[in-house]
Amino acid sequence: MAIDESRYSGLQQFLLNLLSLLTVLPLAPYLNRYLPQIVAGGWHLDMMVAIILSFLFTRLLLWIFKPLIIPAFLLVCGVLVFNYFTDSYSFANVLNDYKGVVQGNWGAKDSKQLDILSLYPRRVETYRDKTVRGIKSRVDFQDSVVRNFSVRHSLEDFDEYFPKYGRVVRFLSLFRYINTHFKYVQDTRRDEYFATARETILNGLGGDCDDHSILMAACLQSIGAQCRIVLIQGHAYPELYCGSKEDFEAMKQAIITLFPRPAVKEIYYHEMKGMYWINLDYTARHPGGPYMNDKVYALIEL
Repeated sequence: MAIDESRYSGLQQFLLNLLSLLTVLPLAPYLNRYLPQIVAGGWHLDMMVAIILSFLFTRLLLWIFKPLIIPAFLLVCGVLVFNYFTDSYSFANVLNDYKGVVQGNWGAKDSKQLDILSLYPRRVETYRDKTVRGIKSRVDFQDSVVRNFSVRHSLEDFDEYFPKYGRVVRFLSLFRYINTHFKYVQDTRRDEYFATARETILNGLGGDCDDHSILMAACLQSIGAQCRIVLIQGHAYPELYCGSKEDFEAMKQAIITLFPRPAVKEIYYHEMKGMYWINLDYTARHPGGPYMNDKVYALIEL
């Protein structure tokens, strides 16, 4: 049975309740990392659940013995301060997670591309067989150099969100590294050269759009992702398979949370027969960035 706390003054009651609120604010997103994603009707509700659980926890402490909220608050803040100095989940992540919830539920739009791929899928089967074969043959995702490179850089970022988003954080970490370090180098004017992912890694991550597409697809597939390469007018880019509508919503929320600057306004994707694919082009700052154009000539399944 709870101890009678009626002896506390009005000011003391107010301060303890305020401390309870200040405990909920950082505790909820920290707890949210360990909750599965909850999506209903396109709304991401897991943070709301975390807030409710954190609120109930603080109310329980206040009900048992009001001063217990003081060490609880200090413990939560102490963990975040410790994480700050160990480059783990800290105050900046708390703020970013709240921004991600707002942006994911109200700020970012879906932008499905209506192109030849969606309207006339058979048209993409006859585009320059030599180019398609050339690119497809260079996706060497079983190469040891590619695998080791991919594993190393899939672990560099977002590890604190692995309990929340699972293997998706590995894909997004690897995307971030490649897109941050890849530099465009044009092919010779005489011939089109398709570099393997191993070659691009060993040359310092330089190449043209098809080299980037091969690199991104091979690296992601080497750590378990499913990719394809799309040829459009004057360009090529890789796409990452998200899965179903629910999987796409989970991927969308992860992108919004992990790529906050600049804020994600739209997620561009292709969908056909309930299968969702997002753009991983080097021209975009985040996965699901804008497509250069919608004149799709060939689809290379890997």
